[in-house]
Order: sequence, then structure tokens, then C-alpha cells
Amino acid sequence: MTRPTRREFLASAAAIAAFSGSIGAAQSEGAGRTTAGSGSTGSGPSPLERRKFGATDMTVTVLGFGGAEIGYQDVDQAIVDRLLNSALDAGLNVIDTAECYADSEEAIGRSVSGRRNDYFLFTKVGHMEPGEAGWTPASIERSIDRSLERLKTDRVDLVQLHSCDLDTLKRGACIDALERARKAGKTRYIGYSGDGAAALFAVESGRFDALQTSVSFADQACIELTLPKAQAGNMGVIAKRPIANAVWRYDAEPSQGYHVDYWKRLQKLNYDFTRGDARTNTGPDGAAGTALRFTLAVPGVDVAIVGTTKPERWKQNADLLRQGGPLPHDRYEAIRARWKEVAAPDWTGRT
Repeated sequence: MTRPTRREFLASAAAIAAFSGSIGAAQSEGAGRTTAGSGSTGSGPSPLERRKFGATDMTVTVLGFGGAEIGYQDVDQAIVDRLLNSALDAGLNVIDTAECYADSEEAIGRSVSGRRNDYFLFTKVGHMEPGEAGWTPASIERSIDRSLERLKTDRVDLVQLHSCDLDTLKRGACIDALERARKAGKTRYIGYSGDGAAALFAVESGRFDALQTSVSFADQACIELTLPKAQAGNMGVIAKRPIANAVWRYDAEPSQGYHVDYWKRLQKLNYDFTRGDARTNTGPDGAAGTALRFTLAVPGVDVAIVGTTKPERWKQNADLLRQGGPLPHDRYEAIRARWKEVAAPDWTGRT
């Protein structure tokens, strides 16, 4: 699938940032479920829920920080410092980035490398060079080494292949390169980030510790295609695009790639929480709160990655999850039933 242009990504990032602002306005009124785990314990009325990340030794907060926006939107370093440190102070313990997210890795390294024991650090490789050249073992090795330098660390917790296609995965050399990096101590675990047939192959190969894939009310293909097998294989699962680019905000069809597909799907899904007053409801039962809670209710999902460029937003987002708690089972089943009723065969996972 064609990757988005920089213009498309920036538009997507703006929508996600706006989403973060909307859910950040909610205030905490209660406690969500919590589990024991490593990393920062945070502050507030109760710890953010944590989940065991597959067969790894990591126990992750259900909300993770996605580093794309701070790279692509040229955010001032002082803002990144405030943003990331406030997120860690709020108890979040997952930071996910990629070598192709402009200067995201460098910004993260400058900001929180001194707090390396407070969070789990995930990155992705594969687009350091154009086309197939980005997936050669030599390119992957260079990419990992550069990521470590930029992140100011000697190891990451997870390195993921960043959406390489099925044929590349089948050849296996790129996976071999990750396994060598793991053996060398550059990463503790390895994963695949992507969707569809390639993600299914990655899961079935048994060679990966983790899967990052698109999961949202508008992107549910993985719930039947890959997540049951990932869960059976005890893989850690990261949900990307958990709020479907906040497409409920658009009255008319948007022009950006990711937005268009999700917006068109939403017109047919017509969920009650994405229309009327619910679109601007900043509480847990509004569009944003329901979307995020749905993704976290999907069996097998351990952490949902949400990006923002706004400092102190992460404690507020965590408070929203505490306020709403887990999505009720009947609400989850209603969202799933509507998808099964109207989803077209080409409603595949967006990579």
C-alpha cells in the first residue's frame, strides 16, 4: 500500500493533536483497573491500568506515546521536554517512534534519555533508504545503530520492521537482521508493524515478540485476522491509529489519504457516538472516549499509541480512561456487530 505523503501525514497529525486536546479536557472522577508493573508509578488518584506485554518481561501502560507528531511537526525541543516528562510523570511507560519520523528519535533522546529506566522504548526500521534497499540486512543494521545514537541509549526494548511487504518478509533476511541485533544486545525484543497478509505471516512465523497493527472502530479487520493468533502465540500487541484519525470531526469528505478511507467507512457505520453532540463530548462516552476505550477492549491489545504535541496532555488522557473505566461489554459487542453488518470486503487494515 502507498505510504502517505508528508502533507497527508501532517494533516493526519493535526487531527490526532486535536483529538488529544478534546479528550484532555475531561477530568478524572474515578479509577480504572490497574495491574502491577515496572516503570514509573506516576501520580494521581490511581495508577493507569497496565497489561503484561505478551511473553516479554514488560508490563505496559495501556496508553503509550506515539512519536510521529513531534518529529513531523517540527516541535520546539522545550515543548518536547515538557510533553515527554509530564507523560512519564503521569505514569505512562511506553514511547514508540521510528527512524523515518523526521527528527523524532533525536528529540526523544535529548529529552528523556536521562530517564531511561522510567519507560520502555520502541522504534521501527526499514525506511532509511528508498524501496527494497531499506530492507537489506546492512541497511537495517545501520538504521538500528543510528537509532541508538539518536536516542542516546545503548539498547531499545523493541525494534519493529516498519510495514515491509509480504514478499520481503518471506525472504527472511530482514528478520534475520533483527534477530542478530537482539543477540548483540541492541534490542531486547523484535516485532513487526503492519497489517493484512504481511502481519498474518509475521504472526504465524513465530519469530516475532510483538505486533503493532491498526485497531479502531473503523479498522477492525485484525480482530479476526491476526489478533487471535497473536494472542495464542503470546505476542505483545500495540494498537496504532486507535481513534481512526478522529474522522468524526469532518462534516464533508476530507482530502487526506488515511482520513478518506476511515471517513467513508464511518458514513456507513454511523455509530451513535460519532454523530450529533457526541462528536464534541469530552467525557468518556463521547466520540473520543468511546473510540479509545473500544480499542483497549479488543482482546489481545496491550497498549494503544496516541501522539500529541501538547504538554501535560498525557495525564489528562490517562484521567479520562480512569474516569470511564473499561468499555461495557454490551457496548463493545454493539460496535462489533455493526462492523460485521456493514463492513465491505475491501475494508482491510490501513498500513
